[in-house]
Amino acid sequence: MVYQREVVASLPAYVQGKSIPNAVKLSSNENPYPPLASVLETVREQAGSFNLYPDMSARDLVERIARHLDVRPEEVAVGAGSVEVAAQLIHACAGEGDEVMFAWRSFEAYPILVRVAGATPVPVPLTTDDRHDLDAMLAAITERTRLILVCTPNNPTGAVVTRDEMQSFLDRVPSDILVVIDEAYTHFDDDPDSASGLEFFRNYDNVAVLHTFSKAYGLAGLRVGYAVAHEEVAANLRRVAVPFGVSALAQTAAIASLDAEEELQDRIDLIREERSRVLAALREGGLEVFDSRGNFIWLRTGANTVAIDEALRERGIVARAFPGDGIRVTIGTPEMNDGFIAAILSAARLNEPSLIS
Repeated sequence: MVYQREVVASLPAYVQGKSIPNAVKLSSNENPYPPLASVLETVREQAGSFNLYPDMSARDLVERIARHLDVRPEEVAVGAGSVEVAAQLIHACAGEGDEVMFAWRSFEAYPILVRVAGATPVPVPLTTDDRHDLDAMLAAITERTRLILVCTPNNPTGAVVTRDEMQSFLDRVPSDILVVIDEAYTHFDDDPDSASGLEFFRNYDNVAVLHTFSKAYGLAGLRVGYAVAHEEVAANLRRVAVPFGVSALAQTAAIASLDAEEELQDRIDLIREERSRVLAALREGGLEVFDSRGNFIWLRTGANTVAIDEALRERGIVARAFPGDGIRVTIGTPEMNDGFIAAILSAARLNEPSLIS
């Protein structure tokens, strides 16, 4: 038999949000609206050239991101979505015998990426209100810790790390440990007290920031994300990146998206408004739910998760269930959200009052 790494066989498969014919799909945190017209037109104009390799350095995109964020191009590294850039960060910082820490539950790809790199994942449980327990994470640091991932707003719970919390945390993390602030959902975060990854990047040499074009920008199918990191770190990300990982169409669409920020903001505002409406409707229906700053909400369903998920599917709603913990529900269009509200309140009425707590 051909030799295979034992760890690979034991890896959990990353689970994509499911889609069921004729059901409302709220399982993947996708932008529910079609591509922006200006972005779509730009991509169409470039579609006839995908027989050619893209610019491997994504120079135009990197320079455009740098201008947009007021950083240097040397401090930007791109990849096929922020998850691929997260993998670059892990491969650049950690290997056999090293540890990578993250809150749990958080982005489910983290432990998979860490194990693929040969490092050891160190999940630290969230607080009772589903937030990062930064004190516990500090206590979990060892001489083997090489990288700490902080997802804010956190996927799937929607909770944020505040500016003061992040400041206190970074002041106590050893300076040789890279702290990666994963801000995949930052566009939807309207909490004025939230930490700004770029602010901390500018003030700490051991901070990197992850952003994506998959969520607010609606480029999930084209796969493009990036890290803002200090020059030495960013250079190493480029060294471990998959060559030609970001397609020419993705680069073109990302640049066009940055040029359409005003149009984009209208959609972000719509999703935020719908998020508030959905949360209010659930609370009025007697369900206890925490605030969320992502483009999704979190139902802490615990042992009832599978039953609730099945009840939603029976009513034509596909969400993202994490058995034993909870259910993440993407904010869709008003019509999609109305369907979800009706379905979850109906499911709750047919079950025990404590079905969602």
